[in-house]
Amino acid sequence: MVRVRVVRHSGLRRRALGRRVLWGGGEALVTVGVVLLLLVVHQMWWTNREAREGAEREVRALERAWDGGGDARTAAEAPTASSPTTTSTPATSSTRTPDRSSGAAAPAPDWSQAYAILTIPRLHLRVPVAEGVSRNGVLNKGYVGHYPGTQQPGQAGNFALAGHRNTHGEPFRYLDRLAPRDTVRVETRSATYTYAVDKVLPQTTARDGSVIRAVPRSTVRPGHGYRTPGYYLTLTTCTPEYTSKYRLVVWGKLVSMRPR
Repeated sequence: MVRVRVVRHSGLRRRALGRRVLWGGGEALVTVGVVLLLLVVHQMWWTNREAREGAEREVRALERAWDGGGDARTAAEAPTASSPTTTSTPATSSTRTPDRSSGAAAPAPDWSQAYAILTIPRLHLRVPVAEGVSRNGVLNKGYVGHYPGTQQPGQAGNFALAGHRNTHGEPFRYLDRLAPRDTVRVETRSATYTYAVDKVLPQTTARDGSVIRAVPRSTVRPGHGYRTPGYYLTLTTCTPEYTSKYRLVVWGKLVSMRPR
């Protein structure tokens, strides 16, 4: 006697539906994975490439303008010595240290443009400096931003800057590699100011605003900073990498000024 196997259609439908669900779920996971990968590539690679190219173009535009061969509106200078955030400027000598007794006025800047170039030889870095530390207006362009209310290059007080550590050109990616006596140059239309790295604060909170005061000093990490007036440079960025929880701070002192 031959037995005939009875196949229930409801069971077949359930199994087919299960396979479709598994297949659809797998396709959805693959799609999500591809989208996330593209987002990472865009954030970590494309924004860096785009910002770096834009920053390099701006550096070249500033150099052409300062040499008299470019659009003068891209060569905005720092605020005048009589502005509210200004005290005095050092002597215009390439070999002398700052002299508080002298000063010189400079044209008012166009804040929509970069007005200086920051060069850090140890990091092989050369980027434009613009006013403000907004993400879209300055930092996401691959620029370094000047903290409003702090001094300008070469002026008594604190010339304070911020830059991205990751993405959008990440100019301060390797800021933690700087050590005492490394040099940092700031070029403007009228002069080149050279600072020497003096101190490094590896980590402080994002609310530690005292690190960019005229006499910079951390209120979160006592013992880090200065107590007397001087000609200071402050560089800040996020730390650890790929986070914005804390801030890394590098301080320097002005050692020379050379007219262009």
